[in-house]
Amino acid sequence: MVSTGYNPALVALSLAIAVLASYTALDLGGRVRAAASGLGWAWLLGAALAMGGGIWSMHFVGMLAFEMGLPAAYDLGHTLLSLLIAIGTTGAALAWVGRRRAGRWDVLVAGPVMGIGVAAMHYTGMAAMRMPGHLAYSVPVVALSVGIAITAATIALWLTFRPTSVWQRFAAALIMGVAVAGMHYTGMAAATITAEEAGGHSAHLAATSVDQQNLALYVAGVTFVILFLAMLASAFDQQRIQGELRASEERFRAAVQAVRGVLWTNDPQGRMTGEQPGWTALTGQTRAEYEGFGWADAVHLEDRHASVEAWNATVAARSTFLHEHRVRARDGLWRHFSIRAIPVLDPHGAIREWVGVHTDITEQREAEAELRESNEEIQRYAYIVSHDLRAPLVNVMGFTSELEAVRQELLMVLRDHPQGARIDEDITEALSFIQAAIVKMERLIAAILKLSREGRRRFSPEPLAMTPVIRGIADAQRHQAGRKGVTVTVADDLPSIVADRLAVEQVFGNLIDNALKYLDPARPGTIEVTARPAPGNRIRFDVSDTGRGIAPQDHGRIFELFRRSGTQDQPGEGIGLASVKALVRALGGRIEVSSQPGVGTTFIVTLPREPVTGRGGAATIDPPDTMTLAAE
Repeated sequence: MVSTGYNPALVALSLAIAVLASYTALDLGGRVRAAASGLGWAWLLGAALAMGGGIWSMHFVGMLAFEMGLPAAYDLGHTLLSLLIAIGTTGAALAWVGRRRAGRWDVLVAGPVMGIGVAAMHYTGMAAMRMPGHLAYSVPVVALSVGIAITAATIALWLTFRPTSVWQRFAAALIMGVAVAGMHYTGMAAATITAEEAGGHSAHLAATSVDQQNLALYVAGVTFVILFLAMLASAFDQQRIQGELRASEERFRAAVQAVRGVLWTNDPQGRMTGEQPGWTALTGQTRAEYEGFGWADAVHLEDRHASVEAWNATVAARSTFLHEHRVRARDGLWRHFSIRAIPVLDPHGAIREWVGVHTDITEQREAEAELRESNEEIQRYAYIVSHDLRAPLVNVMGFTSELEAVRQELLMVLRDHPQGARIDEDITEALSFIQAAIVKMERLIAAILKLSREGRRRFSPEPLAMTPVIRGIADAQRHQAGRKGVTVTVADDLPSIVADRLAVEQVFGNLIDNALKYLDPARPGTIEVTARPAPGNRIRFDVSDTGRGIAPQDHGRIFELFRRSGTQDQPGEGIGLASVKALVRALGGRIEVSSQPGVGTTFIVTLPREPVTGRGGAATIDPPDTMTLAAE
């Protein structure tokens, strides 16, 4: 048996190499997934060289630290093979877990592969030793060293692709370095060396061996240079990333300014802290004034309580903050702002901060107020005009009845007159024209009054399960559909919205009624109602039929007041679609049509899932596009 020991300086050097290699590999490996496709392989190769080469270097220096009182040399072929095993298995494991589609459980495959490779590297390096003695191994201790290698490799790979800070990465590298060193020295402890009798072989080894300390320094020096270059490349890449982040931040700030917004941040608890140059520029508040919830002092007194309550509820729910309130600007004027804020999460899912934007919508709200006043004025005007028109119309209707009675008397007087029959026919024809015009005028006045009343309606939003709502509308017209042989289909998965029930029922009721009216007698009639999500948290509803279709030149005009398209063989005044358009706009949506004669028509109604922020109260009805009377 040979008495053995370790050189403390070289042991410390091997441990330092293991820690530095682990840190470098963790840093480089963490860039594999985030890198572009061309650079991913470069970072993977660097991480493999750092981890595999570092572990091999630590192993080699640890071998040289082993003092056994016998001259030793190392076979070049086996030594290089051990290095290739370390780099190859490390690279393969990193490539496996570095795939973009790799899951957290892939580390349980790559870890053992890498650990067994590290153990193979160690024992191949031991086999490279040439000395006047024999090596024997304790199987349980060898198994323990392999287990340590697998465990250390699995932990290393898990840490490599897990987002960490610099200090977390350093702590992980320290743990990993100690584990790798522990594996090596456990493997060394498994070996038992028995010396041969001194002879020529021993003399040859003594003559050809290199001083172990100098060789250890050479290996460590080359390793440190490689790791330094790898870390230098990592530092340059980090500078590049920071430059891109600064450019991205500048673009973001410019975008905020372009939309007349003010950027601000709050801490995880929702309190404003730190320097807030945007908020200060807007309100004139100093840091001491806006910190915490001091920002609320710049909010209009009528909006303040609701704003604070809504903000606290959002912070507690960890959701997106959507709100609107008035803020006193630096010049003392109150301005309307739309607010949107989102939580920024750290890698562990905890809220790191809140980032929000105040967007100035003062001009928009003022324009909306003016539009509402204009609409109300138009509605009042339409009501007054239509109401006042009824008074002379009643007189005309009354005198027409009088003329009808007089016509009978004239007929008695003129019965012997040679032109009596002709005069009676002329009077009868004239009275019929007057009566038809009166009926038409009455319908037009009723239509104007209907729009005027709808303009003064107040909406009451409520959650609506659209499938049963529209099926109820279809069921109400089941008799008419059955009589015409029409199949009405309503999708089972229509999304729910929050809107005024009566307005929604009027919109879809009118569209289904129109589809039933204007069928194509040459084809079986079908009506289908479907829906799908639309951008901006909206829902697109499609009401499709196989009816006559609408000519392209009439697609825009059918929504105008008193305008109708195609053959007029169905009763109506041309007000239905104009009313539908007004209701859809008042609900915050839009309506479009896609149609082709002889194929069918699809009305596309896009509605918000929730009532539009800041809107409410009276419905806003846009003025009719035209008041042109339909020719009959």
